[in-house]
Amino acid sequence: MTNRLSPGDDAPEFRLPSSDGSDVSLSDFRGRRVVVYFYPAAGTPGCTKQACDFRDNLAELNDAGFAVVGISPDKPAKLAKFVADEGLTFPLLSDENREVLNAWGAFGEKQNYGRTIMGVIRSTFIVDADGKIEKAMYNVRATGHVAKLRKDLKV
Repeated sequence: MTNRLSPGDDAPEFRLPSSDGSDVSLSDFRGRRVVVYFYPAAGTPGCTKQACDFRDNLAELNDAGFAVVGISPDKPAKLAKFVADEGLTFPLLSDENREVLNAWGAFGEKQNYGRTIMGVIRSTFIVDADGKIEKAMYNVRATGHVAKLRKDLKV
């Protein structure tokens, strides 16, 4: 079974390549709250809906003090195309070897059309300004998730 993070846990540090070619670390966001979300694959219908929801709500999240970062096992070139195609305005990071996905409990067994498979578990985390997990949400739905998140965060 995959280890799951809980509120109060230290958020596992990462340094990953982004869609724009730069490296991004969790520590880059120290001092502010950050939404870190994990998704299966850039350009798929659910992942596109979720990314566009974050894009469309980014100003309100930023105004409330939240940064947003998306992480998937896609290659940086695929992420760059996804960013360009959808006009995304927040970092998308590539975790091709799935080390970060595993460290955050966002890769493991999941149900897909009634079958148990290994894959990315769509998950969202709120990391506080000190690098601690404030909220851990596993198996979230792509549609409506950002609206629910905003409600939970009172944004």
